[in-house]
Amino acid sequence: MNEGHIRIRSWDKYKQLVKEKKPSSIVFILEQNGFSPNKELTILKLIMLHNRRYYIFLDFPKDEKLKETNIPLHRDKNGILHLDEDEVKKILEDQFQKENIKAYSFWTA
Repeated sequence: MNEGHIRIRSWDKYKQLVKEKKPSSIVFILEQNGFSPNKELTILKLIMLHNRRYYIFLDFPKDEKLKETNIPLHRDKNGILHLDEDEVKKILEDQFQKENIKAYSFWTA
């Protein structure tokens, strides 16, 4: 089966797949869950397309950073944690610099 999506559960496995599949780019989505009781549930979703199949990795907050990627969270003026889109893009492109992979925000691409 070459279609559909596969959820990747570890950052190391996702990095390995990116290096193996060699996509020209990955897409990221910053999701802020407004229905969370504490309004601090920010999710990073990474998507890589290869041979009509999507490889998806989700990272969730732990303290003031994301658990797997260690990308820092920042507090806005109301004290709500969030991710900085430009910072996420730079960190991802630095991570995959050797593979020359670009990172694009789903919302601003």
